[in-house]
Amino acid sequence: MKPVARPVHLDLLRIHLPLPGWVSILHRVSGALLFLAVPLGTWALSVSLTDEAAFGRMADALAHPFARLVLLVLVWAFSHHLFAGLRHLGLDVHRGTALAQARRTSLAVIAASGLVTLVAAARLFA
Repeated sequence: MKPVARPVHLDLLRIHLPLPGWVSILHRVSGALLFLAVPLGTWALSVSLTDEAAFGRMADALAHPFARLVLLVLVWAFSHHLFAGLRHLGLDVHRGTALAQARRTSLAVIAASGLVTLVAAARLFA
């Protein structure tokens, strides 16, 4: 029997992933970002609580545009993780499992997290 020809490698740039797949992957990415941000947030809180001068230094550091951008990314990560998590809870109880519903809820997750991020950006950079 002749062996079946299998691909040597997968070209990840040519694979078409549907919107629910992207939402699922971004849910994992946002969770990882939030997990990695916990030590940074804990450190910033502990520094800001030491005394009034340290609080002022931390406030000045967070006023920097790069720090605001990092904060905006964390706002996106939190909002996306929240809305995608609610979507996944619905899927766990067999709500929204049809293809059209899965696409609509995926689009709703992207839109809601984008809207929350835009509102946060308007407040952070105003």
